Amino acid sequence: MNHVLHRAETRGHAQHGWLDSHHSFSFGHYYDPERINFGALRVLNDDVVAPGMGFGTHPHDNMEIISIPLSGDLEHQDSMGNVKVIRQGDIQIMSAGTGVQHSEFNHNKDREVRFLQIWIFPKIRNIKPVYDQKTFSQDKRVNCLQENVCPDKNDNSIQINQDAWINLCILTPGKAIEYKIHNEKNGVYLFLIDGEIKAQDIQMKRRDGLGLWNTPGITMESISQSEVLILEVPM
Repeated sequence: MNHVLHRAETRGHAQHGWLDSHHSFSFGHYYDPERINFGALRVLNDDVVAPGMGFGTHPHDNMEIISIPLSGDLEHQDSMGNVKVIRQGDIQIMSAGTGVQHSEFNHNKDREVRFLQIWIFPKIRNIKPVYDQKTFSQDKRVNCLQENVCPDKNDNSIQINQDAWINLCILTPGKAIEYKIHNEKNGVYLFLIDGEIKAQDIQMKRRDGLGLWNTPGITMESISQSEVLILEVPM
């Protein structure tokens, strides 16, 4: 098994007044040649947007863009005609393909919105842009793996243009769970949203990231009430 550990305090940081963002990988003015990507995972940003503020209309192409609200409401508009609001429990994915313009704003005027912004390189380039979002019950991820994103179209997950899987899991204290990798050529990046866990005997705290590869599976054991994001991607 190979691994790379990214402690929360080592992440890049950008403070723009209206936006407070921590970067697990090189992004914007933050550049670390050792932290460009983890396989097909290119960006994992931990964003806080001030009330009523947000990202103005801007372009993307050939990238799978996933947004996961942690609190508050995020308003989305794009050149495909989508006008949506995503909330805690929702997951949004946009396959930018040949190109799309979009904006993301804090829908509320009286509180911050916190969300994770994830970019994954696509499997097939220059597809027609696709938008999707889905609401997932947070109760159904307690002490079990909740598959949120997968490569195949089904009624339970959101489809992604990559051989990648995204799961969320809430672990109560003392509980353990195993994640089995779908493809031996893939790796798994764990991002601890909250709490404290041990993953393959490596201790992780809130907002730490841990990438593992050349392993058939990963065992996670909670030390305290924890929520973990599990990203499986081609290496």
